Amino acid sequence: MKHDLPNRVMLNAYPDSIGGDLAGAVRMLQRPEFADAFGQFYVLPSAFHSDLDRGFSIIDYDLDSTLVSPADLDGLGALGILLKFDLVLNHLSVGSPQFQDLLEHGDKSEFVDFFIDWNEFWAGEGVMHEDGHIVPSEEHLDQLFMRKPGLPILRVAFPDGTDRFYWNTFYQQVDVVDGERSYLGQMDLNAQSDAVWEFYRSTLAKLASYGAKVLRLDAFAYLHKQIGQPNFFNEPGTWDHLERLRAIAEPYGLILLPEIHSEYGAGIHEELSGRDYPVYDFFLPGLVIDAIDSANNAHLLRWVDEIVERDIVTVNMLGCHDGIPVIDLRGGRDGEGLLPDVTIDATIERLLARGGRVKNLYGADGSKISYYQVNATFFSALGEREDRLRLARAIQLFVPGTPQIWYLDLFAGANDDEAADRAGEGGHKEINRTNLSDDDVAAGLQRSVVVDQLEMIRLRNTSPAFDGIFSVADTARHRLSWRWENGETAAVLEADLASADFTITHTLDGVDTVMQFD
Repeated sequence: MKHDLPNRVMLNAYPDSIGGDLAGAVRMLQRPEFADAFGQFYVLPSAFHSDLDRGFSIIDYDLDSTLVSPADLDGLGALGILLKFDLVLNHLSVGSPQFQDLLEHGDKSEFVDFFIDWNEFWAGEGVMHEDGHIVPSEEHLDQLFMRKPGLPILRVAFPDGTDRFYWNTFYQQVDVVDGERSYLGQMDLNAQSDAVWEFYRSTLAKLASYGAKVLRLDAFAYLHKQIGQPNFFNEPGTWDHLERLRAIAEPYGLILLPEIHSEYGAGIHEELSGRDYPVYDFFLPGLVIDAIDSANNAHLLRWVDEIVERDIVTVNMLGCHDGIPVIDLRGGRDGEGLLPDVTIDATIERLLARGGRVKNLYGADGSKISYYQVNATFFSALGEREDRLRLARAIQLFVPGTPQIWYLDLFAGANDDEAADRAGEGGHKEINRTNLSDDDVAAGLQRSVVVDQLEMIRLRNTSPAFDGIFSVADTARHRLSWRWENGETAAVLEADLASADFTITHTLDGVDTVMQFD
């Protein structure tokens, strides 16, 4: 179904990013300045009941009425805007009805196998720690892919007075007050449980009823767990789960977009495309920064050529709710990267010098493996130069794929250091999540960098040229010459990476319209 992916520009925001709730985003999109600019909207999962990670720790998939109403969804539908939502495949919040039932009823709960009992999973495959949990043998620990230091476990008190340990890849916390335990965390789901797959089926039906067309599969690569295999993207188990989910999704007309950060050299993007899934293009942000900073098109063109030659259908982006990907560009042990490691390291240093913050991955022993991503607004990542942001947006809009636009980058938002500091440890992502008021939107629309982006986005969203054939002309390394053509309609980007000057020429019914930015 990858070729059914809608080829229209997608806005990306939290439901409260603009005007305090989703109704604020609807009001913005109803403004005349936004007419025909967006054909899709990726609404992040705080649209649902959640308690951590700004939506990615989901309690249930009912709409959070403080942020989203059915009238808001109807309003987006009236604008002809399709919806994209998240299915957080690997985990649910400890606040979920399923986990709360487990806390109350223990072994008698109908959800007793809904989550992963750590000791049951690793039985016979390690040694018992004095705290009561199994420490897997070294051969297994070496294969574990960690999101934080230490073992990914939550200690849970059962009604019969025993303690159980449950697998938590992303977050866990236990607080004890007057002998009573309270929990925060994201409980990994047990994909071997029929109840989990019935939960997926009912959730997909619910999301489809909200008007979803595309589902981003968050953390899908962590779902399949098996002794002797890595806990991140193992084969064939991960593929088996993905195919099973697609069989559930297809009757609802849902397109699955697997979300995975993996080194380019591992080739997972190729295999996803080969299995007829669209690919999340986490390579483009770093390649655009490299091309503009170095005034060299070589690495960017290599990836663009691969998209075209291998018919890879992508959703691309510059900024997003997360960070600017870094690990994705590397080759690792599996092959050559899209950028040399020395270039990636130099890029990271530049982004940090421009105010970015970093997130790391860890081994089972708690040691840092590598930078995972740099948290920054894309505007700040480009040195807060408006000419470079315009050029970066033009490049994104011309690259083959469905463009996804982070709301804050549209408004040329700068790094929000105060928000990141205020959020404390682990609050690095808040640097790129500044909420905008209605007044902020109105003020932003007085800035040429915002108006210019909207003009380009509107062209990309409405011109038949972008449903046609894409071609790249030979140029000097500091230049780009890209063309989309569909019958009598054409769109051409001519850009100078060194100066950030560019023109877009649109031909319709024999008439040329030129947008010039210098």
